[in-house]
Amino acid sequence: MKNSFFKTAAVVALSLMIAGCKKKDDNAPSYNKGNLTIFTDGSFQSVTEALADGYMISYPETKIKVETKKEDLGFIDLLNDKAKIIVMSRNLNAEEIKTYEERTQLKFTPAKFAADAVVFVVPKDSPKESISMDEISNGMLSEKKDFIFDGTNSSNLNFVAEKLKKQPKDLKFSIIPGNQKVIEELGKYPDKIGVIGLNTFSRPYDNTSEKLREMVKVLPVVDKGVIYNADPEGIRSMKYPFTRVLYFINNESGFNIANGFIRFSCTHLGQKIVQKEGLQPYNLYKREVQMR
Repeated sequence: MKNSFFKTAAVVALSLMIAGCKKKDDNAPSYNKGNLTIFTDGSFQSVTEALADGYMISYPETKIKVETKKEDLGFIDLLNDKAKIIVMSRNLNAEEIKTYEERTQLKFTPAKFAADAVVFVVPKDSPKESISMDEISNGMLSEKKDFIFDGTNSSNLNFVAEKLKKQPKDLKFSIIPGNQKVIEELGKYPDKIGVIGLNTFSRPYDNTSEKLREMVKVLPVVDKGVIYNADPEGIRSMKYPFTRVLYFINNESGFNIANGFIRFSCTHLGQKIVQKEGLQPYNLYKREVQMR
């Protein structure tokens, strides 16, 4: 009787332990459930939201919020563990990479997922048909401030500065907050040139994108007598001078929702979403067809 009592007690205790472990596992971080906030510059908000929607459809127990934040500020939040994942376009310098690896205890491995572009736009009725690299370089140092950006610390400004081998603080420019606002208000400043991210209006069949495209024309960039367009071929070949590669970085050590989202974005399905956004997928997948 005594032995029977101890056996029963042992079974109950073991059952409680198993139940407790199972409950703990159910609440453990995972790639297929949980919440995630992604910080992205407004220039690539659309493609980031499209990928987030695709991930939540694939994994209904996940909830992903896309929050816009200037590129440099998002990077600072990642270093301070206020964000798990961010979208970047500019290259980090050696000091930034060192700081990232020290703070996160992770190796810097950017997850490249799309090719985008910074484009120069003018009102539809402007007589201007192209812009040269010299015009851009000289204009960005002029007190006339002919170029309108969406703000300081933005991906567009950072990328143009990087291409011109300048520091953003050394450039002269005007500001209209937000890529879409730059397009909508550019008509008030017919002598100015807007500088925006292509993803602002790259979605082929989106009503808002169509309306924005009708308001401006994208200027080809002329460099050493050669004309380069921000079209699919110019971006795919990266011959368009202001083509940029978008990538994710995160501070998650295990394979949980942040790394799960990154992997999804770089798979065939994620890359199809990038393509539907009117951008160039970074990872190209061969399509094999068997003929019989």
